[in-house]
Amino acid sequence: MIFREIRLRGAYLIEIEPHVDSRGFFARTWCRREFAACGLETEFDQSSVSVSAERGTLRGLHYQRAPHSEVKLVSCVRGAIYDVIVDLRPGSATFRQWCAVELRGGSHRSLYVPPQFAHGFQTLENDTEVTYMISGLHEPAAAAGIRYDDPALSIDWPTTIRQISSRDREWPPLVASEMSVTEASREH
Repeated sequence: MIFREIRLRGAYLIEIEPHVDSRGFFARTWCRREFAACGLETEFDQSSVSVSAERGTLRGLHYQRAPHSEVKLVSCVRGAIYDVIVDLRPGSATFRQWCAVELRGGSHRSLYVPPQFAHGFQTLENDTEVTYMISGLHEPAAAAGIRYDDPALSIDWPTTIRQISSRDREWPPLVASEMSVTEASREH
């Protein structure tokens, strides 16, 4: 696997190294030893899948408050997404900054989302399927989010938003979300 750290420290775009022959190819998509060698999380407690029927569906921006922060390893296995992460780590050099990557079915790339990052995506094609490996068990009381259209972030979503949940539409702006992250960090 090839690990490429992206603009937000601790976040990686991970690409496979296929072994090709006449049948097609074989490649590892996750390896505890290789992740550990990069200093990345190696314990994943659950795996989830998200299927979005319509292009322009927006999911996010979600995160879990401390002490339930989680790492996500996100892959698009069908369709395509514009995948966005936001650094919510108060001491980070990239605090309050966001970064986006495009993940496509068949590209065999994954996005490693560190703890204390918000995550969301917009589908670029109909019938898009996204898989996640997640380092912690979901704790409903720790679920939090940031508004997708927060002017403090000015995320440039690539297409018209056609579907979004009422919950995602109602998340607070970054400043209010940031206060909840900081308070939770101090409590634990």
